[in-house]
Amino acid sequence: MSQIALPLGWPADPRDDGFLVTPSNARAAHGLEHWGAWPVMTALLTGPRKSGRSLLARIFAAKSGGSVVDDAERHDEAELFHAWNDAQAQRRPLVIVAEAMPPAWEVALPDLRSRLAASPHFSIEAPDDALMRGLLAHLFARRGLDARPDLIEWLATRTERSHLAILRVVDLLEQDVVERRKRLSIPLARHVLAEAGIVTGSPSVGSSD
Repeated sequence: MSQIALPLGWPADPRDDGFLVTPSNARAAHGLEHWGAWPVMTALLTGPRKSGRSLLARIFAAKSGGSVVDDAERHDEAELFHAWNDAQAQRRPLVIVAEAMPPAWEVALPDLRSRLAASPHFSIEAPDDALMRGLLAHLFARRGLDARPDLIEWLATRTERSHLAILRVVDLLEQDVVERRKRLSIPLARHVLAEAGIVTGSPSVGSSD
């Protein structure tokens, strides 16, 4: 049986939803929780869009008293350089959140590149089986939709392994349920998602029907 997604072990900011921890993101969660062990006072957190990277960074800031620079690729490089230096001078931990590490993230300023290279890096990976199921159940519940375990299992084995794909599946099914006033079910999901070209009705490799 797949591992069940569990809430983050250290308390989150009460204004935020829980962050689901599974093997695909456990190292990142552990690394930010134990910021006192960092070799420098700045770390990089990377992950794909909608992976929970910003939420995890906010939880870190709320619990550590540290600071966060989100979407770092869009920030001025000189400002990032000074933020890195300030974190060391003030002994206040800083998390820089980006989609990818250099060189995928093109950093022109040599001094910033060297400081980023000296910083610990924690990565959120593509969702594993446990997170696929956990996120689907969590998102449906947040929207007040009754998604039965058999539907969650059916979707988890047929949805592309990406956080964006999971979100799109939930969005499409919510829209159809609201518009047609129907109950969530596997036949409904098969019809809606096949029309959208998201699933073919066949399970992904390694899954059973």
